[in-house]
Amino acid sequence: MDKQNAEPAPKNQSLWILKSIFSKKTSAAAAENPPNDNPPLPFLAPHTNSVVSRCSKILGISAKELQALFDVELPDKLRQPPSYARNFLEFCSYKALHLATTKPNYLTDKEFCHLTFDMMVAWDDPGVDSNLIDKETASCSNQDVEGEDGWSLFYSNSTKMAFQVDDKKTVGPEAFARIAPACPVIADVTTVHNLFDVLTSSSGSRLHFLIYDKYLRSLDKSEVVGVAKSAQNALGPQAIAALSLADDEIIIDVDGTVPTQPVLQHIGMSAWPGRLTLTNHALYFEPGVGIYDKAVKYDLATDMKQVVKPELTGPLGARLFDKAVMYKSTTTYEPVCLEFPEFKGCSRRDYWLDICLEILRAHRFNRKYGLKGNQQSEVLARAILGIFQFHAVREAFRISLSNYKALLCFNLAESLPGGDMIIETLASQMALITPSAGQQDVSVSPNANRRPIFPVAFLTLIRLTIVSPKEEEVNVEATYPAGNLHVGVANPLEAVVKQLEQDTGKAEAAQATVDQVKVEGIDTNVAVMKELLFPVIEIYSRIERLASWNDPYKSLMFVVIFSYLIVRGWSKYLVPSILVFMALVMLWRKYFWRRRQLEACKIVAPPSKNAVEQLLLLQEAISQVESLIQSGNVAFLKIRALLFAVAPQATDKLSVVLIAMALGLVFVPLRYVILMGFLEYFTRYMPLRREDTERGMRRLKEWWIRIPAAPVQIVKLDDKKRK
Repeated sequence: MDKQNAEPAPKNQSLWILKSIFSKKTSAAAAENPPNDNPPLPFLAPHTNSVVSRCSKILGISAKELQALFDVELPDKLRQPPSYARNFLEFCSYKALHLATTKPNYLTDKEFCHLTFDMMVAWDDPGVDSNLIDKETASCSNQDVEGEDGWSLFYSNSTKMAFQVDDKKTVGPEAFARIAPACPVIADVTTVHNLFDVLTSSSGSRLHFLIYDKYLRSLDKSEVVGVAKSAQNALGPQAIAALSLADDEIIIDVDGTVPTQPVLQHIGMSAWPGRLTLTNHALYFEPGVGIYDKAVKYDLATDMKQVVKPELTGPLGARLFDKAVMYKSTTTYEPVCLEFPEFKGCSRRDYWLDICLEILRAHRFNRKYGLKGNQQSEVLARAILGIFQFHAVREAFRISLSNYKALLCFNLAESLPGGDMIIETLASQMALITPSAGQQDVSVSPNANRRPIFPVAFLTLIRLTIVSPKEEEVNVEATYPAGNLHVGVANPLEAVVKQLEQDTGKAEAAQATVDQVKVEGIDTNVAVMKELLFPVIEIYSRIERLASWNDPYKSLMFVVIFSYLIVRGWSKYLVPSILVFMALVMLWRKYFWRRRQLEACKIVAPPSKNAVEQLLLLQEAISQVESLIQSGNVAFLKIRALLFAVAPQATDKLSVVLIAMALGLVFVPLRYVILMGFLEYFTRYMPLRREDTERGMRRLKEWWIRIPAAPVQIVKLDDKKRK
């Protein structure tokens, strides 16, 4: 090591400088604080021993005592050798985090950030076979000293502390999903995988410490976890009093306070700027600039059939800009549009749309399942913490992702295929919370068979001093399981979300293939459709040739064979036989052609056309569609005229035909009815009947032409807009 320090490699020059800077302080710290005599556990990797040592200092017991508790409290199936080290690490981490999160301002402590990240790193490779971390830099468990808070630990070797941000140490998705939700303010079990995807969108699905640290610092800033505090400071006591908030109502976010970023309210053709405030119960809009008028409340909590969706707005009611959120309920005379102007994109509007929908859907969830007391508070707290995490990512990384709404629990359940399973699982968990958590038995082991559920999200808001607890609501002094996580066992919500993610991944992969095969141009799409429908078109053309009797021998054989099948009653097996044949073809393809790739469907591209020719082709296609619709309307109107006897003679003839058909269906067996219809269709153009058929078709067309159409009157609505 001395040789390495004397002759550092150029690529490690910065690391060598950090080591030289911290080396002087290290010796002083070691002199003042004696080393910890907590021996490492032999079955753990060096870095895991470091994490366990810091957890033991937080809990005030040795690593050996932690192992003894682990062996006593957990069942035998969780103490088997393949997963013993990982489950023991989870046990120590959860217990330490339960206690660590009770301290005020724990997000501001750098060692909390280091500890949680090291827990994730150790979770990936907890055993002695781990080669992830250099043994020298990882064996800092014997040099940790206790901090001022009694649980905050500092590295006695500052060089090793600097090594914690080495790029070689990264965290995978499973480790993040098992550790991060233990602190509800950092991640939610429902959205933890989506949060990891956002944080690692530019790092190859591996979480680096610098990104994690930046995320926690953004959570700690007054703009996120202290949103309620900063909003209150921005509004001022007088403005908050003017809003007339309820006792349990807290401010989540405020917009429109900066003159260059106003919020415009549109009602009808009128628009005016103002300040917008979102609480956990409603939206408040205060008209004005600098000096604001009385706030208008748009309720999100009570059931008033609210509709919140994106909307187009513009001057004088023109629908030009897609930058607004529309609110409508039974109490509003007409829809209210809240516009968020910005030069590029609509991210500001999308953010407000998502957080408003999250609060609205959280209240709908409470009403649907009849949740009360702490159950209702826990649901709203989960929504609020999700908004904090959403805001932290948005402000810290300034990236625009289409799956931003996936960071919000109730929005995810609404948009994800099968999201109702998330809602049902969450409802079953919320039902296990007693209405008064202060009377709940918190002494139950978190790994017992009963597995109680605690309002940990609501308690997190209380500990962050965002919510003031009532005496009957929650026991603040009790130590609740952080995140309701259990060692070695997947949270029911986590299991449901993981299954839905697999299904969603398959759907996204299928959708990617759909996007690849989409082509542009009407003529090109028509060519693709003709090629795909070629088997159907070919079968239909062959049947038409048989019915035309161009080859009398083939047509006669076809009619005789199918007439025999119909008489014998075998026609009912025709459709099932086709379905079975298709199933056998697919199974044969699956098991015998597994190694063969499906060949691409080759389409002969039509001659290329310029923009004008494409427009003319589109106009022609629209004209043809319009002509078909007109013909269909005329047919329906003539049928209406026949039903109401507008043409008496035609009505008489049609009535006689319908009665004859009805008698035939009643008294003639169905097989003979099918036989008669089959023979009528396939023998119309045989040499003996061709002339009579043509004459009959001519008379039928003449009869149809003489039937008048029922009258139609077009009435225009008197649409008067309020100006």
